[in-house]
Amino acid sequence: MGAPQIKESREDVLTTRSDRTGAQGFVESLLRRFRGLSFALLLTPLTLVCVFCIGISAAPGLWLFHRVDVATAAWSEPLHFLALGLALAFGYLIYGLTLIFVVPLVNFLMPFRMKAFRGPYYSLPAIPWYIHNALTYMVRFTFLEFITPTPLNLLFYRMMGMRIGKGVVINTTAISDPCMIELGDYVTLGGSATVFGHYGQKGYLVIAPVRIGKGANIGLKASVMGGCEIGEDANVKPHAALLPKTKVPAGGNFG
Repeated sequence: MGAPQIKESREDVLTTRSDRTGAQGFVESLLRRFRGLSFALLLTPLTLVCVFCIGISAAPGLWLFHRVDVATAAWSEPLHFLALGLALAFGYLIYGLTLIFVVPLVNFLMPFRMKAFRGPYYSLPAIPWYIHNALTYMVRFTFLEFITPTPLNLLFYRMMGMRIGKGVVINTTAISDPCMIELGDYVTLGGSATVFGHYGQKGYLVIAPVRIGKGANIGLKASVMGGCEIGEDANVKPHAALLPKTKVPAGGNFG
């Protein structure tokens, strides 16, 4: 199949406009005018949230390490350090397993909700996008690789808002915007496949849902971008790239 054309339509995912008026439009104009300050103001509380998540998740493992350190202090050095090494390894495992529950809880408690959107990167509706993905990436880059593919990574994505049917296999961590992704029953995402519910277009951020139908297969290192719809039992071949708004019919092949 050839590369699809990207067209604008009324049914697009444009839920906001850059030419808003009123108080919200005034705030957004300030965000764009003072981009450096705006980014710093967003980054500071977001950093604190991430530090909180990591700290809470690391606490049980640190407690275990401390208890083992105290209990084995009188042992010979080889045995003492062996015990500490094992405690450190178990502590990291406890950290990761705790993190995959703490992060979705924090994401749920956030007052903002990520929605379909088209507009400037520096705008109020883009803030939930930054936060949602920052939390997702924190788990992805510190622990998620170790539980992929297992029921635990499915559980994490479900708790982050991804709609996942039964019998789904996700053999990749290269996923952004999980709350914008819907996977039907028996979908398979191959190793290192990339799926994300956003893209950039003409200087704007576009957030659009991705829907993958029942029994579809996304091949090794394939890429699926925001706004794509993949029909039931469709096959996206390895290394294929689905541009925004691509529609693959049921039973079709792409790539």
